[in-house]
Formats: sequence, structure tokens, C-alpha cells
Amino acid sequence: MDLSALQHLLGLAPGRRVACVGDLMVDRFVYGEVTRVSPEAPVPVLARSHELMMLGASGNVARNVAALGGEVSLVGVIGDDAEGKQALRLVSEEAGVEGYLVTDGARPTTLKTRFVAGAQQVLRVDLETNRPVSGDVEQRLVRTIRDAAKDAGAILLSDYGKGVVTEAVIAACREAALQSGGKLVVDSKARSFAHYGAVDLIKPNAAELAHATDLPTETDEQVAAALTRALELWEAKAILVTRASKGISFAARGEPVRHFPTAPREVFDASGAGDTTLAALGLALAAQVPIEDAIAFAQLASGVAVGKVGTATVSPEEMVEAALSAHMAPAEAKVATAQRMGDEVARWRAKGLKVGFTNGCFDILHKGHVAYLAQARAWCDRLIVGLNSDESVRALKGEGRPVNDLESRALVLAGLGSVDLVVPFEQDTPLKLIEAARPDVLIKGADYAESEVVGGDLVKGWGGEVKLASIVEGYSTTAAIAKMKVGNR
Repeated sequence: MDLSALQHLLGLAPGRRVACVGDLMVDRFVYGEVTRVSPEAPVPVLARSHELMMLGASGNVARNVAALGGEVSLVGVIGDDAEGKQALRLVSEEAGVEGYLVTDGARPTTLKTRFVAGAQQVLRVDLETNRPVSGDVEQRLVRTIRDAAKDAGAILLSDYGKGVVTEAVIAACREAALQSGGKLVVDSKARSFAHYGAVDLIKPNAAELAHATDLPTETDEQVAAALTRALELWEAKAILVTRASKGISFAARGEPVRHFPTAPREVFDASGAGDTTLAALGLALAAQVPIEDAIAFAQLASGVAVGKVGTATVSPEEMVEAALSAHMAPAEAKVATAQRMGDEVARWRAKGLKVGFTNGCFDILHKGHVAYLAQARAWCDRLIVGLNSDESVRALKGEGRPVNDLESRALVLAGLGSVDLVVPFEQDTPLKLIEAARPDVLIKGADYAESEVVGGDLVKGWGGEVKLASIVEGYSTTAAIAKMKVGNR
């Protein structure tokens, strides 16, 4: 998605109303480290460090719509239990989300607890019931949908098969969409999508489409055939299938199937990525943009989400940064602000990667620099280079320096395979960057004593180490400048 179209859509989002209806869950993430196996049974022992609680399923869709600037009415069912109270508290804490939650004392609030070691889930424990809501609870739910969906530009129905999305609830959503003029989009785990009726859009993933049509969905041709078959089986006006790294395919009645490839992204955690896709798609449809723009918006949002831990939300600022990065050369994408450095380091750490940090002016890059950075990278999995700004170099080296400006120096460094991130800084020393990055290894040249390395005490204080890299004799920026001056006489 080009930047101008993205900024236009983000500008339309504030004030757009979206109703999120369906199965509401509480997601609990218990994080820790596994270093041993239990002596009682052959199972890993997780040493708990911390845990997070957040809204999941339709609740996660609502969180994502609100994070992108929309106004959300969240309709769901909770139990009369501690998890239900937790859900109410989480809804109240979400800016832009208005809760319309119906309590059913005869069912538990759906709770999914994930135990995570490093970046790997080791166990998931579910508390739930699949019993359909009925009687007074179902009637209250139908009345609530009518109230919550007034003036909604889109109604997003999340059916995880937990019993909330009954025939009466589906009918209420269709009626509410007719009354509001909004689009009704269904995201379902059902075996068949026939009972949703003439909704505006159904959004299965490739596996769900294959399961529902009994057709393969590996190639573009197979997906096109499955979508054509799906439109014969169901009354839906259009079907959109998400295909992970292969992109999105879309079919509407009377139109040819269209395929929308996606830019390759590093996938860290796909949890909740479908919710993010649904949220972005729904918000874009509520803003009444063309379907191709809505799909591009959803792809961009999903690409950001899979780079995060757990059921994460995506902000407009992250969307803009992702759009800019998509149009950058690989070297340009390595040049980062201190804030983005913090985000990248958090992701690297969650993967168990060792982070290194070094710094310098790197004015005229020479053989000595290349060898130094290669040695530094050998001591870590990811290497950050703090780069003095032009003003900082001038303060350290005097007038006439740097020879190359900050942008040139940053891009040349970023072009090296040994460098993973280049972060400019204005101060005389990189101490603030070191405090923000908290590297495992701090590297400086062997022309320094370990006691002279800025930030060395800090790094050793949190369990890191200081390394001194070898210096290639006969190579320096000062010598190169002197040689050029002689040559110009």
C-alpha cells in the first residue's frame, strides 16, 4: 500500500463506528524460562517471570479496530465468574471500546492460558463451553446487537464455535447491517458457511476454505476454483481468503477472482493475526474505501502484527513505518531511531538472540572498520552500531569533520552484512543508547582499556560482557584524510 493511500485511509478512520460481535475470550500469557525437566515426569519446568491478560477473539478484533482509530461497540457473552470480571475490566481499560456484554451465569467465560518459554508456546490450557446460548440470554444478546450496531459502518462477526453465534444472532446481525447500511463481515471456524446467509463478506483462511469446499487451496488456480465453488454453495456476496505468506484472494459475485500477493515479512508470532486482518478490513470498509484498498490495509496491518508477541494490536504509526520500510532498500531499512531499536531488541530477546552494541564515527569506511565490525558480529547474534551525528563528530574531531555526512555514513554501514541496525545519536557518548538497548555484549576497539569503555560498568552490572576487538594496523580515517591532502598538493 503506498503511503499517500495509507495516510488517507488513516485520516478517515477516526469516528468510524464498527460493531464487533461474537465469541469473546480472555487470553492469558504466562511467560518464563525452561532450563530443566521435572524429576516427577518427563515435562519441562517453566520458571514463571511474568504474565499478561488481554481480550481475545472478538475482543482482540475490537482492540485492533480501536488501536487504528475506530470507535467500537463490543458485543459478547461472559460468565458470572472471575474471568468475566476480568473481561469487564479489560474492556473498560480499552480506549475507544464500548462494552455491551451479556452475562450468562450458566457458562464460564472463555479463558485461554498460554505458557510461553522464550518465543515458544509449550502448553495451552482452555476453559470453555461450546453450548449454544439460548432462552433469555439469546434474547438479550439479540436486543443488545440492535442497540450496539446503530450507525455502524461495519459489523464484524467472529464465530469461534463457542456457542454465541446462533441462528438468531446471525439474523440480528444481518438485520442490523441493513438498518445501519454497514457491511457485515463474517470470520468463522465453521465446517460450512451456508447458515450465515447473504452476508457481505466471509473471511476464511486457506485451510478453512479447503475444509468447507473439499477442494485443495495450495495454488492460485486451486484457490480460484475453491472460491468459485464456495460462491455456489453459499449466499455470501463475496469471499476473501487469507493465505499467510501467499497473500489474499478475493471473489465477488459476477467478478473474476483476484489475487493480492503480500510482501514477505518475518513471522514472529501468528497468534491473533486473523483478528488484526478482520479489524483492519472492517475499519477500511466502514470508511467506504474500495475493496482493493481495504485488502492492502489489512495485509499491511497483519504484516505488522505477526512481528509481535501474542495477540498484539497495531498502531497507525507502526502502519506508516511499515509502509515506508516496504519501499526502502535493505540498507535504508536498517537505519533506525532509538525507539525502533528498542522494539527490535525486544523481538530479538524474545527469540533468545544475543545482542551486541558498538559505536563510532565511521567517517571514511576502510578495511580496518570492516574487519572490526565482522569480529564484533562474531560475538553476538545481532549487532547494533551507534553512529555519532555530524555535530557529535565535529565536537569530537574538530572542524572539517566529518568528511561524509550522517546519511552517507549510516547507509554505508547498513550495507554491511555484519551490521543489523544503525542508530544515530547526538550526544558525545552513546550512553543513552546503551541504557535503552541493554546489550549482552558491548564492543570497543583494543586501543581502549576495558575500564575506559563508556557503559561498560552498566553492561557488566546486568550480566553482560565487554569485548575489545582487534585493530588492523595502518588503517584509520585520520590517515586516509592525511593521504588525500598529500595527493591534492
